[in-house]
Amino acid sequence: MARGRRVNSSGEKSKKLLLEKAIELFSTHGYHQTKISDIVKAASLTQPTFYLYFQSKESLFNDLNEKFRNDLVEIFSNTGEAVSTEKEVTMVIEQNLKCIFDYFIENPSLTKIGFYEGDQSAVVKQILVSKLENMINEDLKDYTIVKSVNSNILAQSIVGSMERLTLTNLLTNKSNPEKLAEEISKIYFVNEHKLVHQ
Repeated sequence: MARGRRVNSSGEKSKKLLLEKAIELFSTHGYHQTKISDIVKAASLTQPTFYLYFQSKESLFNDLNEKFRNDLVEIFSNTGEAVSTEKEVTMVIEQNLKCIFDYFIENPSLTKIGFYEGDQSAVVKQILVSKLENMINEDLKDYTIVKSVNSNILAQSIVGSMERLTLTNLLTNKSNPEKLAEEISKIYFVNEHKLVHQ
């Protein structure tokens, strides 16, 4: 926080600008290649201004990773609905995926940092795996696929699909959030739904 200076609306604008420029530079050049001087130069601010809001480059980077992680957890929590049938569960999973992909499209540079570049990206992916695994174990336990494979491996493979397809299809505009969520859901669950209802 500020040292001997009140943080006002122009101060908050400076902090926001530093965050925006840091996201751009970290996602383009990586953490180690980005210097504080690069961030303040891109923001047309001074290094003392940087230190009003952040203790170090590492604390700024950690703040960005924490924001990404918290945003994903919130997205997943907000789309959690009470479900009673397998079809509803797969629809909720598809909706969760769509919401996450929407966020990725709206925040491509932060996604690159939080889902791919940062050391904390493994933590983010593990959180997603845990949430999916809980949903699978609680709501999809009667699915043949869930009975025949380890639920953690199933959840990890879904997150792995998200990771790869976000990079190769979503962020390259070869697919959109709705279509990609639908396709991943179909890969894992469409045949199960048909088998359950035959």
